[in-house]
Amino acid sequence: MRPVVVHPRVDFMLYAIDPIINEAANWHYMSGGSGNAPVVVWGIINRGGEQAAQHSQSFHAMFAHIPGLKVVMPATPYDAKGLMVAAIKDHNPVVFMDDRWLYRDEAVVPEKIYEVPIGKAAIRRKGSDLTIVACSYLAREAVKAADELKKGGIAAEVIDLRTIKPLDTAAILRSVRKTGRLLIADGGWRSFGISAEIAAIVAEAGVRLKKPLVRLTLPDCPAPASISLEKAYYLHCADIINAARRLA
Repeated sequence: MRPVVVHPRVDFMLYAIDPIINEAANWHYMSGGSGNAPVVVWGIINRGGEQAAQHSQSFHAMFAHIPGLKVVMPATPYDAKGLMVAAIKDHNPVVFMDDRWLYRDEAVVPEKIYEVPIGKAAIRRKGSDLTIVACSYLAREAVKAADELKKGGIAAEVIDLRTIKPLDTAAILRSVRKTGRLLIADGGWRSFGISAEIAAIVAEAGVRLKKPLVRLTLPDCPAPASISLEKAYYLHCADIINAARRLA
């Protein structure tokens, strides 16, 4: 039996930072590879509904910064089960983060036990005009955006990261080298986040872009407690469409 610790609001998972980062993440390394910490820490992200600053945060970038932790963020029902199974079977700690905005999505999921490999992105749409890299609920929104963009003659390739750490850098670079344009959509804050990491990876690889890349993120501001402000704060399909049109 392997433990799965569930935090229904990832905000309160901060009370468990010490055992997650100081203990679980370091155990395999500190034991010289002789010990393991096979635990899944499942944090659920809340957004919207006027839940405000202390109930709406996503800390995926923070956990991805820690050596010894893997971080996965499914965007489909199939991946939610497959990544959870893979996380449970992993011999060391995995932070499994999903978004409550995806909880009404339905799809056929096999009854059998199967795994979605950790560290492998999925290409949800193929295209040659620009690359959209996204994760979690924004991967779903990016697929909707790509379908709408196609009607206007823009072929967007959508990469659903599925795993935040380790990133599937090969899939990202392969797509960006093909399209020459990159749009990154991340449901976390802008500064020091996943979008910045992906931008750095592309820059370090020397990929020549046709236009400067675009990052869509939350502003560096706590989540508001007003419906009208939430509409301006959070990202949706329309934001991706508008940014992609400008980029293409």
